[in-house]
Amino acid sequence: MNNILPNAPKFSSAQTLDELHSMLELVKFKNGWSKPTPSLYPEPKKTFLPAHWSFIHAFSALHAAGKLISTDKAERRNLILANPIPGNDYPTVSTLVGAYQMVMPGEIAKSHRHSPNAMRIIIQGDQNTFTVVDGKSIPMLNGDVLLTPNGSYHGHINKSNIEAYWIDILDVPLVQYLGPMFFQTHPQYFEDNNEIDLNSEMRFSYSVFSQNVLKGTIVKTGVRKLELGPKKLVSFDRFVIHLEPNTVWENEKTTFNQIFVVIKGSGSTQVENFNFNWSIGDFLAIPSWYKFTHRSNEESILIRVTDYPLLKLLNFDTFNQN
Repeated sequence: MNNILPNAPKFSSAQTLDELHSMLELVKFKNGWSKPTPSLYPEPKKTFLPAHWSFIHAFSALHAAGKLISTDKAERRNLILANPIPGNDYPTVSTLVGAYQMVMPGEIAKSHRHSPNAMRIIIQGDQNTFTVVDGKSIPMLNGDVLLTPNGSYHGHINKSNIEAYWIDILDVPLVQYLGPMFFQTHPQYFEDNNEIDLNSEMRFSYSVFSQNVLKGTIVKTGVRKLELGPKKLVSFDRFVIHLEPNTVWENEKTTFNQIFVVIKGSGSTQVENFNFNWSIGDFLAIPSWYKFTHRSNEESILIRVTDYPLLKLLNFDTFNQN
């Protein structure tokens, strides 16, 4: 071998491991026998924390922001729900980010498109408030769930006389990590269209799914769930969760992240040592590998979003405990 590679470093001259390590550094090797941080470990690390955000706070903050910054100056007037871990200013959980957004009466939020997928859960809407997706105007009514698959131009317009509030959920952190990030503003700035599409495949109407969930799958006594189909958006799922009054729903640890948005009712959630009280419009982030329990004070409806489809695709859901 020395005859084949006459100029190879003479690692055999090392008298100690420290000497060998220094020589390895010169040729950009990292030794695999004394790594400072293990690359394999017996179970998932709890890198992100459980967290709760109140719509009351978001409403007040965005109402104030509406007087100080216009949609002309901001790509979106929103509040990012960054997980409260040191040094973090963006992801809510490892693969997803949530944000509260507001558009004032008479305003538009310009049309753009991007490689991340997005969805919206409407907290305060109106029949005259619209998301325009690929040239079709989709109403934004209270409790509705709207999808914006990657690559679709989308913008927002508020033709009503009230402020419109909703929650955005996107897989931006996933796209940032994998690398294929693309973004474009529409050449017309805003892709306006008077054609209203009440039955858009991008829309799940609250008036419909809030009734259908009562016929959905029984998870346990007092808990039902209904899937809001994958449609064109498959990196994260959407379920309607119906809790009867005074229901306790215990959940074991899973490898996937979970987000809950409250669209009806009130209650509390215990996530190991964390306890959160919630009501309409509130947002809960439960990262992977945390046990948690929901308790409803009254009839409640929550939208659950998870990255389970992604984990299942990669066979990383194998060790889920429920």
